Amino acid sequence: MADIFELTLTLDLRDELSEDDLVELRWHLGLGPEPEVLRIVTTFPYWGEDDDGELVIDNYPQPLLGRHGEAHKVSGALVSAFHRREDTWCGVWALTSRQEIHPDEFGDTGKLLSWLAAKADDRHRQLDGSVRLGWIRFYESDQVEPLVVRDGVVVWRQ
Repeated sequence: MADIFELTLTLDLRDELSEDDLVELRWHLGLGPEPEVLRIVTTFPYWGEDDDGELVIDNYPQPLLGRHGEAHKVSGALVSAFHRREDTWCGVWALTSRQEIHPDEFGDTGKLLSWLAAKADDRHRQLDGSVRLGWIRFYESDQVEPLVVRDGVVVWRQ
C-alpha cells in the first residue's frame, strides 16, 4: 500500500506576479528552467548519509508540481499548465495542475500552495477567508476533498 494522493489545482491568479515570480512558478510547474534565485520556496532539505554514515542535510531544489506523463497510482496523466488569459473576467493567469503527492512532500508543496493562495483571484475566496485551490484525494478513494488554504496554511485533510 502506498501513501499517495492525487492533488489537483484549478485556479486563476491576479495580475500581480513579477517576472521573477513567473519564472519560478513556471519552473515549479515543470514548464521552464530553474531560476538563479528561489524566492517562493527557498529551501528543499534532503537528508542523507555521507561516506562515513553521518547525517547530512543538503539543499536539493526540485519543481514541486512539475511531473508530466503517466501517473503511477492515480491513473491518467500528470500535467501542469499555466497560461495568460485573453479575457479577464476572472483573474489574469490560468493555472491547472494534476500531480501525485506523498505526505512527505506536504511541507514544501504547502509553502508553494500558500503562496498561490495569496495570489489567487478573489472568486476562490470563501466567506470564512479561506482560499479553495482545487481538491485532493487518497489514490484508492473515489471521494475528493477540497484543497483549502486557511490563514496561510494548507488544510491537507478535511
